Amino acid sequence: MKRTMLLLAAIILMSACQTKNSDNQINNQDKAKMESIEKQKIENLLFTYRDALNASDVSKVLPLYTEDGIFMPSGAPTSIGTEQVKGAYEFVFSNIQLSIEFYIDEIIVNGEYAFARTTSKGSTLIRATGETVPEENRELFVLQKENGSWKIDRYMFNKMK
Repeated sequence: MKRTMLLLAAIILMSACQTKNSDNQINNQDKAKMESIEKQKIENLLFTYRDALNASDVSKVLPLYTEDGIFMPSGAPTSIGTEQVKGAYEFVFSNIQLSIEFYIDEIIVNGEYAFARTTSKGSTLIRATGETVPEENRELFVLQKENGSWKIDRYMFNKMK
């Protein structure tokens, strides 16, 4: 009788462990799927940003930033908040026309925040001279989920060459 009870207890215990392992596998699969979905949303945001840059369209750039977003362009002052960011992009777009492609090197998601490392390559038309020059940068985006959507919270870039 003792032997049967021990055997039954062992079977129940093993069954519980297997269920727990199965639950962990399901949870890990769900977590990986959710992370993949969030990364895709971030990729979409980055490509929408690229398109807005190439169109020199401030009205398409601004909604991609959080309300207190920060733009840190190479060789220019930091812009904080919607009004300053708007002014910075108006200045940039009045001076140059970009034609670039983004390449995503890395996206890391951690809850309501994420960061993305990208590179961009293409050309820049300098409006004052009409000259077109090569353009190549590396970028760092800090992203925040705002009202369920990923937005640019901090953005910095610099020249690679």
